[in-house]
Amino acid sequence: MTNLSATAPILLEARGLAFYRQDEPVFGPLDFRLREGEVALVEGDNGSGKTTLLRILAGLLRLDEGELRWRGLPWRRVEHLGDTLFLGHHLGLKSDLSARENLAVAAGTYGTRHGRDVAGVLSSIGLDGYEDEPVRRLSAGQKKRAALARLLLLPATLWLLDEPYANLDRTGIDLVNRLLAEHSAEGGAALVTSHGAVSFLGGEPTRVRMHA
Repeated sequence: MTNLSATAPILLEARGLAFYRQDEPVFGPLDFRLREGEVALVEGDNGSGKTTLLRILAGLLRLDEGELRWRGLPWRRVEHLGDTLFLGHHLGLKSDLSARENLAVAAGTYGTRHGRDVAGVLSSIGLDGYEDEPVRRLSAGQKKRAALARLLLLPATLWLLDEPYANLDRTGIDLVNRLLAEHSAEGGAALVTSHGAVSFLGGEPTRVRMHA
């Protein structure tokens, strides 16, 4: 994940991105490039806009200034709904549905990766025996695993992960690292915010530094 060739195609390019809240700058101008197979750590102090940046890229917030390009063409969120997958502090799970049912809904909307199915993903993610338990009855770590299962199942190229290591034990942390390694090896990319990611990603990750 860290020895990425400089010749790898550019997946996402940001030019002069800026975001304001009540006319006060949250971050920007921000420029960065993310290549196929690259995992980048988004850095910054609390309140510097790390989560805001990911939410903008996920289409949950509007961009005030700047330009985004996807594979060299202007980014149009409506055209790339299946290309990005956002995992934030709110896990996006329906609490009255089971992990199996949550994944089935997501797969019905976005499709699945080649060779992947709901049952196999839940087994590989460590939820054997809990597939049909309502999410509200799962522990915090199990809920996080249920959310992480979407990364394995859905065919998104760009992962936007906001503190993906939260509520996970060391086994869960190793799981996230494995998912990132496999995704990048297949040409996918990820933007990650984490207070502890540097020590787990291996080597020296690419960095996107937030600033106002």
